Amino acid sequence: MIQDAVAVASVAMLDYEANFDDVENAHIVVTNIQQLAERVDRWMPRFPDGFFDMIIIDEGHHNVAPTWQGVFERFPEAKVISLTATPFRADEQPVQGDVIYRYSFRDAMQRGYIKQITAVNLSPTEIYFTYEGDEHRHSLEEVLQLKEETWFSRGVALAPECNRHIADASIQWLEHLRHRTGFHHQLIAVACSVAHARQVRDLYRERNLSAEVIHSGMDQGERDAVLADLANGTLDVIAQVQMLGEGFDHPPLSVGAIFRPFRALNPYIQFVGRIMRVNNQNAPTHPDNEGVVVSHVGMNQDANWDDFKNIDGGDRELVRGWLEAGDTPPPEGDGAPRRRLRSGMDVHQEIIDRFISDPYLDPSDDAVVDNLLSVMREQGMDPDALGLDRDELRRRLIQSRERAGAPERLEELPVQPQQRRKVLRRQLREQTQSAANRICEALREAPTGVRIANLGGAPGQNNLGAAIARMHRAVNERLNLESGARRELTLDEIEAILPQLDDVADEVEAELRARL
Repeated sequence: MIQDAVAVASVAMLDYEANFDDVENAHIVVTNIQQLAERVDRWMPRFPDGFFDMIIIDEGHHNVAPTWQGVFERFPEAKVISLTATPFRADEQPVQGDVIYRYSFRDAMQRGYIKQITAVNLSPTEIYFTYEGDEHRHSLEEVLQLKEETWFSRGVALAPECNRHIADASIQWLEHLRHRTGFHHQLIAVACSVAHARQVRDLYRERNLSAEVIHSGMDQGERDAVLADLANGTLDVIAQVQMLGEGFDHPPLSVGAIFRPFRALNPYIQFVGRIMRVNNQNAPTHPDNEGVVVSHVGMNQDANWDDFKNIDGGDRELVRGWLEAGDTPPPEGDGAPRRRLRSGMDVHQEIIDRFISDPYLDPSDDAVVDNLLSVMREQGMDPDALGLDRDELRRRLIQSRERAGAPERLEELPVQPQQRRKVLRRQLREQTQSAANRICEALREAPTGVRIANLGGAPGQNNLGAAIARMHRAVNERLNLESGARRELTLDEIEAILPQLDDVADEVEAELRARL
């Protein structure tokens, strides 16, 4: 018996042990831009101009980067296909290429390739706050108008009162998902800054969840330890600042808590993407394949959520607009100037009696119902034989969602006073150190220098150490406290001093500036 010859594509990977003979004997070469760009002397000169017929790149919204452009120019005859889940950028550069195929999030959710996502907004019926010395009281309708203002959305993001409510709501949803099947779902939070991320972490710790922070200022060993705890389920919550971006894959992350206003759609979708990986493949109705994004209506993230849903709208001009323009978010993280610990807005109280929940897949939407019918037929099921016409399927979908018993209103979680005092004592220490960093930066004195240290006659200390010591002394003076007596601080005293740290830092900075 003569068998037909079957052509098998040979594949070479440009890893550390690969050589050019491997490449010449392969039909497909797998590499990454770092291999080509960082080891340019090894690989690029050896390829003839026409060596590759086609170049396929993932995360294709990066294709305008100089490194990628250099590769395309090196192989001018190759066709280029870019694949991306976010076909737009936040730096106002156009993504290169024409859209030739789009696979919708709706299809992916209904086939169980990604989680079915619901956005949840905390909506205060009333909010009381002080801004620049003036007291304000606003209703929900007024909040919906104010949220467009940057000062207001940032004030909500940094307000401890609003942060507590976001934490409580996200825990409610986390516990809801866990109780349905017993699966250990986890929560990811995004904050405005490292100092803010630590405050967010402490909110979850106060409520007896295991929480850690991860940011780019940590050394690799510290980051690896946090990610190991996340992977093995030790952590309930991970709070991050400009980390765990595209390509990070950890399916148990099912609740995303937003504590910062995203000014552009791309980073918003990148964050939502962290909770979209499914826990059970190809099982669209499995309860462990649900994700929830929790935010506060005052941070104005519903606009990003609406744009996220509109990606599936089939409006090619809308998508083209995203391809050609973006909105550059304000700089944040380690490379940006350090911000004050609090904004000029102080929220005294807000009354929240309900959530506004908006599922990505709305069972009352004809397009969703029709798409699900198509999926059922593709999977070998006969909806007609099962008695499932469009109206009956819609009725069952709505009924199923109602039976799920999702949280509908905020339940503020109790916090033990002793636990809160312990957490806030640590927060006082961390925020004092963060303020000292800001002082060094404002004075343009390198943390490792000694000019500030020399002012106080502190041999062996550097500027940062001296600024930290001066901040601690100033805090103790404001508290009328002797050195070494902080263990006796009451909860009320700690809660009172934390909002004053920015003012204390301003005084220390002014004093040091005069002496320098």
